[in-house]
Amino acid sequence: MKDNHLIEELGNIRKLMEKSSKFVSISGLSGVLVGIYALIGAAYGYITVYGFKSQFGYRDFYVTDEAVIVKLVIAAIVVLFAALLTGYVMAQRKAKINKQSIWNITSKNLLFAVAVPLLAGGIVSIVLINRGAYSMIASMLLIFYGLALTSGSVYTFKEVRYLGILEVILGIFALAIPGYGVWFWTIGFGVLHIIYGLIVHYKYEK
Repeated sequence: MKDNHLIEELGNIRKLMEKSSKFVSISGLSGVLVGIYALIGAAYGYITVYGFKSQFGYRDFYVTDEAVIVKLVIAAIVVLFAALLTGYVMAQRKAKINKQSIWNITSKNLLFAVAVPLLAGGIVSIVLINRGAYSMIASMLLIFYGLALTSGSVYTFKEVRYLGILEVILGIFALAIPGYGVWFWTIGFGVLHIIYGLIVHYKYEK
């Protein structure tokens, strides 16, 4: 009996140590909402480039109209802002429920881990835009976003690592198969985020 009690106590201590070293205030439902935002943004981008009457398929032309590019950039910024705001608000709410601080050493480490790849990806994307290499932007964003997730997964749920790996794989496919960037974007930032969010929600929040 004493051995069983000792094992149980050690297990509880281990859980507490893991909890203190992991940022667990990330909300699964925020992942679902981010995925929905991405789907809306992708739909807007598709309509902006192709119009309502075009058939789904390979893009046989590249965007060069500055007005269209500006619309796409604005849409991307709006989606990014909505995603960040939603993630922060829901993480703050979850941390409050769990009586935890959202700003601690773990969250700082997480922020730094994801910031470096994201910043690098943003710079690369700007360079690609300036050079007119628009067909590579979707793939680069997916790859660097995936690298950011895998880097930050050390400080949060293990599911984040798997999401990151899938994002990188999708980015590589998008790079190898030009013309379908909007579809890889939809799957990576939309569908995968929704699936990830549901898994985290039902696994850790129910």
